[in-house]
Amino acid sequence: MTLVYLLAGEHSGDVLGARLMAALRAARPDLDFAGIGGPRMAAEGLSSLFPMHDLAVMGLLEVLPRLSLLRRRMAETLADIRARHPDVLVTIDSPGFALRLLGRLRGSGLARVHYVAPQVWAWREGRVRSFPGLWDTLLCLLPFEEAWFARHNVPVRFVGHPVLESGADAGDAARFRARHGLAADAPVLVLMPGSRMSEAARLLPVYGATVELLAHRIPALVPVVPAAGAVARSVGAATAAWPRPPLIVTDLADKHDAYAAAAAALTKSGTSTLELALAGVPMAVTYRVNALTGAIARRLIQVPHVAMVNLLAGREVVPELLQQACRPARLAATVATLIADPAAAAAQRTAFRGVMASLAPPQGTPSAAAAAAVLRALAVGGATRRFPAPAGRR
Repeated sequence: MTLVYLLAGEHSGDVLGARLMAALRAARPDLDFAGIGGPRMAAEGLSSLFPMHDLAVMGLLEVLPRLSLLRRRMAETLADIRARHPDVLVTIDSPGFALRLLGRLRGSGLARVHYVAPQVWAWREGRVRSFPGLWDTLLCLLPFEEAWFARHNVPVRFVGHPVLESGADAGDAARFRARHGLAADAPVLVLMPGSRMSEAARLLPVYGATVELLAHRIPALVPVVPAAGAVARSVGAATAAWPRPPLIVTDLADKHDAYAAAAAALTKSGTSTLELALAGVPMAVTYRVNALTGAIARRLIQVPHVAMVNLLAGREVVPELLQQACRPARLAATVATLIADPAAAAAQRTAFRGVMASLAPPQGTPSAAAAAAVLRALAVGGATRRFPAPAGRR
């Protein structure tokens, strides 16, 4: 069997990895898989070396308490790769861990693909100088990234954004309202505090106070929080004492139905903004990190917008209420406007359509385009491979 070794370190990478595995298997049924992933990749046949959530950490200061664990997981991953002798390594996002792993394998001869470009165009641009030699191909999701990395002599290929395959635009509003016993005219507010525990812990208190303010203006308001796994349990515990506890939606189809029913959303920055845009949900983008991390980040960020929707549109389509601006009174006023003003909501939806069109690959689906790029790297790596193969594999 030809072995593809995959590494994903968080929920979004797990989703990407699962779709990539399915697309690779469709093109090459002889492929075998190993590595680190989550439940979605497990459903595609991956037995993870260790729990993926061990790698799900972000922030400049937040990583410090977990350095010992991360070092141990790095050593285990390297040992597993050297023992298995894969034909190609695909690292998926998680740049803090993945780029260090790739650096340790520089010069090994192992064919390497990194899926999801590190956002060095947004901050600390100088990091791009360390990229040559880390991988054979960088697969980028955003249309402007291909030209940006090419200018820095980094081999890159635009494969389109996987949000287009998410099904976020296929929800059924009537089904959601019927399932949860909601009135046809009850305004639904989607709250997305993040898939990481640290993100949710910072945003949920602000969201709770925002919902309390909104409930006085909009008595029929129904808050909904999509969440999964351990985060869903934590969200349920953290919101149980809210004056208006939210519906906790754990099923993917139910989440998409919630999008279809939603009048507005509050979301952290990240891929969730693109999901909501695909579904046509008017939104405001919020974020809070450790105060020192935020201060450092403000000095380093080189782009005019944080929300991906705004970056792709080249203007502020959705409000960005970050750090000190992420306050209940401001969030409540912004949401109230989106719910009450059809013109404000329609303006966002019009801009969303253009953003989504820019994310499509030249042909096919994003996962098929990514699989084709991995197979090209595999073919080239097989011809020039110096990474030793175990007896009997070839």
